[in-house]
Amino acid sequence: MHKVLINAYACSPHTGSEPGMAWNWCIHLAKHCELHIVTEGEFRAHIEEALKSLPQAKNMHFYYNPVSEEVRKMCWNQGDWRFYKHYKKWQYKTYQLALKIRKEEQIDIVHQLNMIGFREPGYLWKIQEIPFVWGPIGGLKQFPVNYLKGVSLKMNFFVRLKNFINIKQLQYDKRVNKALKRADVLVSSIPDSYRAIKKYKGLESVVIPETGCFVSKDIQIDRFEKPEFKVIWVGKFDFRKQLPLALKAIEATQNKNIKLHVYGTGTETQETEAKELASTIGIENQILWHGNQPNSVVQDAMNEAQLFFFTSVSEDTSTVVLEALSNCLPVLCFDACGFGYVIYEKVGKKIPLSNPSTSITQFAEQLNYLYNNRDELKRMSHNCIERQRELSWDTKAKTMVELYDKI
Repeated sequence: MHKVLINAYACSPHTGSEPGMAWNWCIHLAKHCELHIVTEGEFRAHIEEALKSLPQAKNMHFYYNPVSEEVRKMCWNQGDWRFYKHYKKWQYKTYQLALKIRKEEQIDIVHQLNMIGFREPGYLWKIQEIPFVWGPIGGLKQFPVNYLKGVSLKMNFFVRLKNFINIKQLQYDKRVNKALKRADVLVSSIPDSYRAIKKYKGLESVVIPETGCFVSKDIQIDRFEKPEFKVIWVGKFDFRKQLPLALKAIEATQNKNIKLHVYGTGTETQETEAKELASTIGIENQILWHGNQPNSVVQDAMNEAQLFFFTSVSEDTSTVVLEALSNCLPVLCFDACGFGYVIYEKVGKKIPLSNPSTSITQFAEQLNYLYNNRDELKRMSHNCIERQRELSWDTKAKTMVELYDKI
């Protein structure tokens, strides 16, 4: 059994996104390996409680490297660039802690697991004579600038600058490049990351989406027979998620039986603007605003809905898309990023990235088509089981262990 030292800044058994992703990687890898996991201390109580009932807990050894509450707030406030200065310091302290662990344990492999953004590779690559794995690696997709319509000039400039900086940082950042060259295995979270690493660095990587599925036991087929068409949208109200586009697509269907259930929130301004838009275009009675809800509530809603509507144009795989598949819920999304990779015609419908007006028309056409073709939705729901197995955490963990074996 391999002894693997894992760097997982964000790791939690009760949270989605990055923390939940790292937790699921670790608990499934621990079925095959002995793990020594360095993480931040925010979720320590939840981790220690979860370990009490986890059969493979004997293979999981946690080491905590906490930061201040102020730094945690910066981390949760996505886009706060001040966080990276503190995050870099955390990574170096983790490297120092890893050196101490190595003196006490016969570590076979070191693995930079998360957070997945490529611009912070940590320092585990500096540890010599032990194979180094980095990934899944994300953050290398380019924002499609055609979808910046309606954002402020400041945000427009910021996104275009970020697109430019991403490539330049991949090309010229010394620490990123040292980590890339040092790695025995590189894992890309999505095809965009694979293509960027191949194009700009000439290096191969393995594509494994950073998040995974749980295999369902039951499929609620009768939900597709109901006359009211319950569509779910989940996310923050930021411009990447394109909630206004989703609202306009609902309006463009001209079908009052389609109800959009919105889970999530944004700033006070974003929430006000979204609700005003729904009222202005005359669909306020078709939109149900649920706000932020516990993950269990969202899961229950997915299990009752007929379709998951995901309008994001720029992120990696997105946990909520895999959660929809886990609930045998067909998905309507863009053919882009990581979700475009995991969703195919057997389990959902995709439209190409183009421009907002074309996308609204194409999404509306798909919404009406699926509303009128419930047997198609049933077929997709059944097919989700097969896709769940292909994208399951167990499958991903076994694939990663195979990579460990090779090196």
